[in-house]
Amino acid sequence: MNRLTNPLGTSVGKKLMMAVTGLGFCCFLTIHLVGNLTIYGGKDFFNSYVEHLHSLGPLVTLAEIGLLFFAVIHIMTGALLFYQNLKARPIRYSVNKRAGGRTLGSATMPYTGFILLLFVIFHLLNFHFVDKTQTTTFQLVSNAFANPAYIFIYMVAVIIAAIHVSHGLWSAFQTLGANHPKYTPFLRGLSIVFSVVVGIGFGFIPVYISLLI
Repeated sequence: MNRLTNPLGTSVGKKLMMAVTGLGFCCFLTIHLVGNLTIYGGKDFFNSYVEHLHSLGPLVTLAEIGLLFFAVIHIMTGALLFYQNLKARPIRYSVNKRAGGRTLGSATMPYTGFILLLFVIFHLLNFHFVDKTQTTTFQLVSNAFANPAYIFIYMVAVIIAAIHVSHGLWSAFQTLGANHPKYTPFLRGLSIVFSVVVGIGFGFIPVYISLLI
């Protein structure tokens, strides 16, 4: 047991846990986006997709438990690494140079991650932990995006998510050892493309719903 837990207690071990759980969330984002895009098929098609998803029952519950487990690991490990970095460098440099390929995504990872956590809780309260006996998921989505305040919060969250994964996906590959001159440009490009797909894919949904209302 010590052979397993000791490496995970190191900085490298923590980064590996962040990488694995981060890739897991990127996979979830992809699946979630594909599911959400069924909304362009119309109300009945989208509701049919949601009903089919719920019919999977135990598999959905198992997936939700897995996501919760990943979230706890990702959040706690990320917070610990952030604290350790602050402790190691309590006084910030007087000049903030964007050297070494530092990007907006890499510079704001802890902060965008915290904001995304708040949004996920807010999002779940509005869509998951609600009584759906007298309504449909499509109607819930329509009602939410009929509110300009919700559209604003959602769009800000989508932009933040795109910024977060623009570095997160690349960082995960790098941590797992995919750091080679032959593959690095492709993986960096893949991370940017993925972030753009996430931003546009999720971001255009409220626009589409607003046109229907």
